[in-house]
Amino acid sequence: MSQQIQEKYEESHLYKIRHSAAHVMAQAVLEMFPEAKYTIGPPVENGFYYDFDLPRNLTPEDLEKIEKRMRQIVQGKHEFKKTVLSAEEAKKIFADQPYKIELIEGLEQGGFDEYGNPLKEKPEISIYQHDSFTDLCRGPHVESTKEIKPDAFKLMNVAGAYWRGDENNKMLQRIYGTAWENAQQLKDYLHQLEEAKKRDHRKLGKELEIFIFDDEVGPGLPLWLPNGGIIIEELEKLAKEMEEKAGYQRVRTPVVSKEDLFLHSGHLPYYAESMYPPMELEGVKYYVKPMNCPMHHKIFGSKLRSYRDLPIRLAEYGTCYRYEKSGELFGLMRVRSMQMNDAHMYVTEEQFEQEFLAVIDLYLKYFDLFGIEKYVMRFSKHSKAGLGKKYVDNERLWNKTEEMVRRAMINGDVPFVEVEDEAAFYGPKIDVQIWSVIGREFSLATNQVDFAQPARFDLKYTNKDGQEEMPLCIHRAPLSTHERMVGFLLEHYAGNFPVWLSPEQVRVIPITDGQNEYAEKITAQLRENGIRCHADLSAQRMNAKIRSAQLMKVPYMLVVGDNEMKAGQVSLRARDGSQQNNIPLGDFIARARDRIARRAAEL
Repeated sequence: MSQQIQEKYEESHLYKIRHSAAHVMAQAVLEMFPEAKYTIGPPVENGFYYDFDLPRNLTPEDLEKIEKRMRQIVQGKHEFKKTVLSAEEAKKIFADQPYKIELIEGLEQGGFDEYGNPLKEKPEISIYQHDSFTDLCRGPHVESTKEIKPDAFKLMNVAGAYWRGDENNKMLQRIYGTAWENAQQLKDYLHQLEEAKKRDHRKLGKELEIFIFDDEVGPGLPLWLPNGGIIIEELEKLAKEMEEKAGYQRVRTPVVSKEDLFLHSGHLPYYAESMYPPMELEGVKYYVKPMNCPMHHKIFGSKLRSYRDLPIRLAEYGTCYRYEKSGELFGLMRVRSMQMNDAHMYVTEEQFEQEFLAVIDLYLKYFDLFGIEKYVMRFSKHSKAGLGKKYVDNERLWNKTEEMVRRAMINGDVPFVEVEDEAAFYGPKIDVQIWSVIGREFSLATNQVDFAQPARFDLKYTNKDGQEEMPLCIHRAPLSTHERMVGFLLEHYAGNFPVWLSPEQVRVIPITDGQNEYAEKITAQLRENGIRCHADLSAQRMNAKIRSAQLMKVPYMLVVGDNEMKAGQVSLRARDGSQQNNIPLGDFIARARDRIARRAAEL
């Protein structure tokens, strides 16, 4: 959740409901375990949690009892009362609560708030009370517990959590809950969670034989199975077609390079923690590349360029490696090996707006193709406080390029929201958040301005007057990485890929062994027409073969018996349950080829 969205959320009534529900939950837990030590309980996206130091591990039965007691508490219509007090007064109230004492001391010193976050100014110390429960808290809360509807919250699960996120501290028990304004919102959310479980790309990826992870290979390093390889090839084919029409040139670069390259680019000081450690050979350090940018800059700078050559658009599906922390790895969404839909565009200042908007237009074409209806363009800017640390120290160029991006988006009539302190270290960017059909949010595409790298690499072109000028660089990745894109599409389609993207497009199913030879002939004809298929010649009965094809979410099943064999026809069963008997094979081939050629969504 971006800072801007977070701030808006914190001002909402729903945020107050969830914060208050966390306090009610803490009261119920302390009534069950009077000796418990309690820590913090903030609202989070879609719910809340509270961390406890308890005498034993909680069970599902415990959660049921806690939830039941919470309903009793909220029906008491207890008022939430805030009191501002001194550190000494607060310490007396929480004398037997060591975690609270630690928080109070942090507040007293002006260093940390009650959630362990650093503060710029010394805050006030306050408590909130309702019924028999008192908590160290800055709020906000609802007026009373009557605003927490007893049928609009639910405790979800228990997880382990280190105090303040530090693995050197004690492991606590974190109870997660969700709370909404009414029962229907809760019902809709729980339904969405069930759908999300069914669509989980990790589950579908295994069932549909698309990718695996292996401990001996290493965490975050996916192995693409043949079905996954086909999906990747189709996505890359799509990108190549779109980019060729847009005037891109494809390049290839090595996976490793000398340390000097990343020192030259400036990536090492800003990005070292996300890079794999170097290998040293013959006294020289080499890194596996975390990004393609420096090598593309080298390609641009490999010869003298003229203004007549620009814009130059260099594209590559380069494999990059980033050392994501183990706890942050998540299926295909957060990996350590990734194949990026990368390109760098070298443009004059006059060409910038047109080229920047051309990338946005490319996004929209992809969104239309994949049926992505909800998205947000986030204009990510720098912060002055981060100059020289998080960001390149050049306030003039930051202001200039941010205004160029803003003007381009406005002139292109593209809706966007501005977000502070989320830019790339070398320039502002447009990040695209998309939502799948079940409402799950994904960070996918990016369109970045780089004003720092051309200067570091001394990239030049000669203008109309024969003088040297420095180009601007636009870094874009509209299809993200193969890993994240496939993960998103698995969940978006629930594994039911459109025909053009399905690893297996047709399954030919003979009713008996007597039609096996005919099934093989059909398969050969389909393959000659560029259709991915195979014949199920196993000893299983027809219904079992159909069931097997359905489990693999094959778009088309062609069932053939004696009648079809004699007439040179097929009977079609589509994945959506529709059926059509006695179709001439040529007619079906024409239908399938049409869907594939158009990359159609329909079967």
